[in-house]
Amino acid sequence: MHPLNKLLSPTGWQLYRSRRQAAFPREFKRAYDEALAMLEKSAPADTDIFSEPLYEGGEHTENYIDFECEFAARHIATLHPERILDIGSYRWFVLGLLASLPVTTLDVRGRRPVLKNETVLTGDAKKLPLEDASFDMIVSLCTLEHFGLGRYGDDFDLDADHKALREMARVLAPGGSLIITTELTRGHPAIAFNAHRIYTRDILHRYAEEVGFAVAEEKFFSRTTAALCDFETVTEMPRQRDVYLGCWKRGT
Repeated sequence: MHPLNKLLSPTGWQLYRSRRQAAFPREFKRAYDEALAMLEKSAPADTDIFSEPLYEGGEHTENYIDFECEFAARHIATLHPERILDIGSYRWFVLGLLASLPVTTLDVRGRRPVLKNETVLTGDAKKLPLEDASFDMIVSLCTLEHFGLGRYGDDFDLDADHKALREMARVLAPGGSLIITTELTRGHPAIAFNAHRIYTRDILHRYAEEVGFAVAEEKFFSRTTAALCDFETVTEMPRQRDVYLGCWKRGT
């Protein structure tokens, strides 16, 4: 994160700059101009050459999505679940799972299966069309905070997140795992209507306990530092949020 954006983060503002207008490293700019001139001279007459400079060298950037997917992938690799249900996670993460695992996916919006080992269900997470104890693992990345807010065409229901967790507990086999990520604050809980909720850890723990989950592991990601952090450094700023990553176990 740019130093100026670290300073601006508590205010909710952030600076953006087009990549085409960015200041390129001097050596890259020199090499670019030379390569472009050479290309324009040597390219076939019917090839259209135009300038669109980009430079994305240096350290590979990471954001909260990388850490959420890494957290889920680690638990899947460790636990070796045979029956996986995904509820609303990042689509590209599910596509990676489908390379080697059968996955049942549920989304409130209809979607076609891309491989034979994907079973696609269209429905509401607060009323899963599934049998009791039918999965060893449920993955739900960056989803809980959206249930019942109407953002994705679902019905407005401010208790939908709690109802969905109850349903997840029902269809998860005893001893199974729920991998869940969502928005987190150490300040007051909030609803950015109708985009997402922002939870406190106490609320999440209470929800887990009420439906029969025990917290096996949890981590926290700071949007300010773009890295995992201790709970004590999770944001307290009003209307700001960091990320909660949890592995919850279903009671036996």
